[in-house]
Amino acid sequence: MPMTHIHVRAGRTDEERAAIIDAVHAALVAAIAIPVHDRTLVLHEHAPVNFAAHRGPDAVLIEVTLFAGRSGAAKRALYRAIVDELHRVGVRREAVTIALHDVPREDWGVRGGQCAADVDLGFEVEV
Repeated sequence: MPMTHIHVRAGRTDEERAAIIDAVHAALVAAIAIPVHDRTLVLHEHAPVNFAAHRGPDAVLIEVTLFAGRSGAAKRALYRAIVDELHRVGVRREAVTIALHDVPREDWGVRGGQCAADVDLGFEVEV
């Protein structure tokens, strides 16, 4: 159940923004085996004056907060999958920067205020 924030410079169409969200979600499903229905993604658009990225004005900056436990191999697969999926929808590979935030399950409140460590998530985290 990752929480994903995608940052882009304003100016993309509704279709482009939706394609970016769908591409990142597809990568999360493929690379770290989250359930396909598990969609918690937010795309933030920033005015050009508020968006300075060394990758250029078409940069896509992605922050994924997820349960700790994924292997280094799974994380590397996720980076590749995100870039590959975004490339399919027209984003330059070099324009993508990704940061992962591993958070212990004890630090997540889910399903009506329960500790994530105390519930059956319905999927494996240690991939």
